[in-house]
Amino acid sequence: MISLEDAVIARLEYYGEHFEILVDPDMAADFKRGEAIEVQEILAVEEVFKDANKGDKASEEAMMKAFNTTDILDAAAIIIRKGHVQLTAQQRKEMTEEKRKKIVATITREAINPQTKLPHPARRIEIAMEEAKIHIDPFKSVDEQVNTVLKAIRIKIPIRFERVQVAIKIPGDFSGKVYNVIPEFGKTRKEEWQQDGSWVAIVEIPGGVQDNFYRKLNELTHGQVETKLLK
Repeated sequence: MISLEDAVIARLEYYGEHFEILVDPDMAADFKRGEAIEVQEILAVEEVFKDANKGDKASEEAMMKAFNTTDILDAAAIIIRKGHVQLTAQQRKEMTEEKRKKIVATITREAINPQTKLPHPARRIEIAMEEAKIHIDPFKSVDEQVNTVLKAIRIKIPIRFERVQVAIKIPGDFSGKVYNVIPEFGKTRKEEWQQDGSWVAIVEIPGGVQDNFYRKLNELTHGQVETKLLK
């Protein structure tokens, strides 16, 4: 349990009532991100306040109205998940950077340059985000922010989310290995065996993973693979 001196306040306005609890900032941030942590370990003191600085406790009536319970730990869990947790400057910086990297990775995987049909390097995405002065919210999910970021950087670089289809042909000896790895990249849309024993397939993948996909196929087949990007 964190000391009162090192604890920060987590606040929530809920059903017209104001609630505060004193929490460990690191553990509260992890809990908010979905990590399995006992609420009791996060709290500096097992109490729900109306005003933590004054020591004014929340009434049982207010807790019942908002949380349908007077149980402190149950109420605290809701306050952490739904409320605003005061963060240190370093915490916010680290969380924002982590979320930024995940957004860049998602866009790099899913998007292509529609002019060339090729993926953008991650650094190009990062530069476009910097130029567009993108603000990353450390508490919003990647999915919530990706489309907003994509729309903003579209004025800086030609980019869009697109799935592409790639025809592949490999010797039959390597078909098992390749077939098993395809789900890591996309889906097999069509497949058939040729008279010479080779395996032919049409695979649909996110546009941004083309380079990695070709690299993996070459690795698994020792270079004995033919590919064609279908228009």
